[in-house]
Amino acid sequence: MTHLKPTTFAVAACFAMPAAAQQVTFMTGPQGGSWIPLGGALKGMWEKAVPGLNITQTPGAGISNVRGVDEGKAHIGFGNSSTTVDGLEGRAPYPKKVTKVCQLANLYPQYWQVVALADAKVNSYADLKGKSLVTQPKGNTGELLTELVLKMNGLNYQSLAKVNFNSYNESVGMMKDGHANVFTLGTTAPASAVMDLASARDIKLIPVDDRIMGELKRMNPGYNKLIIKAGTYPKQDKDVPVIGYSTHVVVACDLPEATVYQMAKIMAGNVDGMAAVVKSIEGMTPKDMALDIGVPFHKGAAKFYKEAGAM
Repeated sequence: MTHLKPTTFAVAACFAMPAAAQQVTFMTGPQGGSWIPLGGALKGMWEKAVPGLNITQTPGAGISNVRGVDEGKAHIGFGNSSTTVDGLEGRAPYPKKVTKVCQLANLYPQYWQVVALADAKVNSYADLKGKSLVTQPKGNTGELLTELVLKMNGLNYQSLAKVNFNSYNESVGMMKDGHANVFTLGTTAPASAVMDLASARDIKLIPVDDRIMGELKRMNPGYNKLIIKAGTYPKQDKDVPVIGYSTHVVVACDLPEATVYQMAKIMAGNVDGMAAVVKSIEGMTPKDMALDIGVPFHKGAAKFYKEAGAM
């Protein structure tokens, strides 16, 4: 009998694990972006490494993911540093302060890209007046930044000829057909959607100016100036400064510590697997993952980073 007791206890302990550690929902990104394939890669790694963990992946977007985790509709989600900080501060578009969202890891920079058809006569954000624009669905980080930047230039959606809110794939279709002059999106560079568009039409990236960048940075330190290097896209012959922020992974603060510890550890040990999906992740270290962006770390993640000497 003595040999049976530990086994019986182990089985009982397994069944006693919280449901959240077994069946969890992971909100990723919009169709055509990098978050869905990256989410798939992470799901595979995590399920393989954490016994009994079963992850359901659903589409999402930066702000809705943070709200989803805070409201208990999801347990894991991709976020953008700038808008997650807005949530913690209770700023619009969040209806109230986010309190149940913890940091798992920083991943890579995101580039807010303003892509105009080469013949659209758009050279600055102010030139968007009277143009036909397509952006991400309402409430997405890229869409909110589009609205904010228009406002900072004395414009709004009503100042434009037409505005459509679509997925990346639908947006590219509209640009190819000439139903839109300008496409805004926040994602990696190069973005597959922009490469797809550039294969059919001549395009131009519109740079951010120092005034807008300075004002944004004062408003929210989660924004940074990033450079899309010359040659990133076809016929792009010079570097283009753009508005940037970080992609990170958030988890529900009440997810079991042991599960989140394993998730952080697996990510740090599988950087190449993630970089195969999003090239910007290449060379990421635990120290990069543990950078403080103002979102409280989950206990499990903090435990791993301390062990790794990254905190």
